[in-house]
Amino acid sequence: MTASNTALDVEKGDLLAELATLRGQLLNTVRGLTDAQLGERPTKSELCLGGIVKHVASTEESWLRFITDGSSAMSFALPDGVTWGDIEAGTAREYPQWMTDRINEFQMLPGDSLEGIVRRYEEVAARTEEIVTALPDLLITHPVPDAPWNEPGTELSARRVLLHVISETAQHTGHADIIRETIDGQTAT
Repeated sequence: MTASNTALDVEKGDLLAELATLRGQLLNTVRGLTDAQLGERPTKSELCLGGIVKHVASTEESWLRFITDGSSAMSFALPDGVTWGDIEAGTAREYPQWMTDRINEFQMLPGDSLEGIVRRYEEVAARTEEIVTALPDLLITHPVPDAPWNEPGTELSARRVLLHVISETAQHTGHADIIRETIDGQTAT
């Protein structure tokens, strides 16, 4: 193994370790709760603990697909005749499936359970480990998909994507800790 491969392996290991630590903190937040408690919204926000875990898993999965497949893995296409202005105004005659899926990520839906949500997150985590470990370079770069929240022409490296996933996980772990404390006084982080 060359010195540069060793440095790359160390960097990938450090990024994965940080992400694993945050995942553990997030899952600690839901440990011991009932499925009903996972769906509670005890704060003014629409966030619930089960929805947060579902969203973080989906976000991680989506960004790792971006690393492997590029911007085609994250389409934000709108139905024919619908504009972003229609979406923002709430007047769209039809909403894209990806938007409905995103809304559902933040909710406990019929059939959702703590066991199922945790299992899915663990599967996403295992896939992330496989993808990152196999990357020949963290500088693999793709243009971000067209969407109003993405600056046109922006490209992201695998390294930057992993840092974003870590940041997103940390942010939502904090949200989860506040919600858990509001539900039963317990804190996990």
